[in-house]
Amino acid sequence: MSSSRNVATALRMFATIGRSQAGEASAMMGTGSSLLAQRAAALGGASAVNKGCACRCGRVACMGACMPMRQLHAHPNPPSDPDQALEYLREGNKRFVTNKPHDEHPTRNLDRVKATAGGQKPFAAFLSCADSRVPVEIIFDQGFGDVFVTRVAGNIVTNEITASLEFGTAVLGSKVLMVLGHSACGAVAATMNGAAVPGVISSLYYSISPACKKAKAGDVDAAIAENVKVQMEQLKVSPVLQGLVKEGKLKIVGGVYDLATGKVTEIA
Repeated sequence: MSSSRNVATALRMFATIGRSQAGEASAMMGTGSSLLAQRAAALGGASAVNKGCACRCGRVACMGACMPMRQLHAHPNPPSDPDQALEYLREGNKRFVTNKPHDEHPTRNLDRVKATAGGQKPFAAFLSCADSRVPVEIIFDQGFGDVFVTRVAGNIVTNEITASLEFGTAVLGSKVLMVLGHSACGAVAATMNGAAVPGVISSLYYSISPACKKAKAGDVDAAIAENVKVQMEQLKVSPVLQGLVKEGKLKIVGGVYDLATGKVTEIA
């Protein structure tokens, strides 16, 4: 009975406490309520009590107690290895292409926003083009905290991009890293044509030109695919990424997104 009163007291308090106050509350109510306090603060206090558990167990005051703590910021069913992580992306793109996204997406709602406020553990990382028609999370049917995305015109590798992706994989734990190009890429087409452009836009040409040289003259589609391969090889130069690959903790892959169909075609 005493334990029930403690929990009831905790639930009333969560309407006003924040994450930093969870420790103070747990000190007053004991270790049993400590875990509950931490989870409630992470999931947004009273709103989590009213809406039920984010893990969909159906218990109004569960607040994730039936899930491991790490799942407050990781994918609800995190992939165990790079192959499974890649399969998650394949399945997500298939859902997108067939216009059948998750009806109640487990990681694309306000509860998920609150759950990831204190940390992130994305299962996949991306080097994508900055094109506004290539929203990575959407085309792979993922949500908040699922994918770590770097974007730059022409999806080219720079020191800053490499550093960011080393962080996303070695520190945050992403198990698959995809270089994602797309059809009708303006950066690749401009590089192939050698067109005059304003400002420092032409600085992109240096990184993309090796791919254009490998493709037949005028074949932009082939150059786009080659550019993905070239940038993949550039990333593999990183000792950090190379080490993760050798240890079997990471897989570096490539893909080209079709602007017209939404489908991502993988490139070896």
